[in-house]
Amino acid sequence: MSFRLSQRDKDIIAFIHQFRAVDRDSLIDLFFKQLKSPVNACNSVMVRLYRLGLIERTQQYSPTVYLPVDAKIKKNSQKILHFLSILDVYQQICTYSVPKHVIVEDKPTGRKGGIEPDLFCIFKGSPFWIEIQRNQYTAQKMQAKINLYEEFFFLDEWKALHWQPEGRSAIFPSVILVTPVRYAVSSEHIRLIQVASIHELMEKYKSAGKQQRDGKPKTSASSGGIKINLT
Repeated sequence: MSFRLSQRDKDIIAFIHQFRAVDRDSLIDLFFKQLKSPVNACNSVMVRLYRLGLIERTQQYSPTVYLPVDAKIKKNSQKILHFLSILDVYQQICTYSVPKHVIVEDKPTGRKGGIEPDLFCIFKGSPFWIEIQRNQYTAQKMQAKINLYEEFFFLDEWKALHWQPEGRSAIFPSVILVTPVRYAVSSEHIRLIQVASIHELMEKYKSAGKQQRDGKPKTSASSGGIKINLT
């Protein structure tokens, strides 16, 4: 059977492969919201792609969640909720600015046991590694995770990552912990940001910017040579 895919079809399939698990409502928001009947349009496209064998789906969630055809995730796996959490953070970021160089489950060290952030992206000109904590951990376990970032900081490998700016000094990404719990973790070498959501992050920088415009003492937006630009 021969068939032709539109560019939107290809973009949807690529997006599902990138994020591993994508719910229908997110697809509507990202690809169909400009249409007159976005829900019907999305349902029609996704049914067609599923019947063509180009995507998988699980209806154990509502709305339906779509998966890559070669997904190694069971359709009732808790891992699906993990990937949906990553997608939610990505969509929050997109409400402010579409990020660049997005990597889901980044493995910058290329080695097992190294840092494995849930998401990497360059957002408003600044690189971020994002850790999304759905479950509560001990402060010791979270500090051990931060220690891995510090170990990587003292290696030169990160300076050669493909997204580093050409002709300028390499930048070590800030680390965002998206968590409802505030952990007693710290680092003298990397910038840590703990927020419950990206919306909270943006509110913090919005408030800091207002303080600067009002002539109040400036809150530092840099640490160890790392600068963050969220304006």
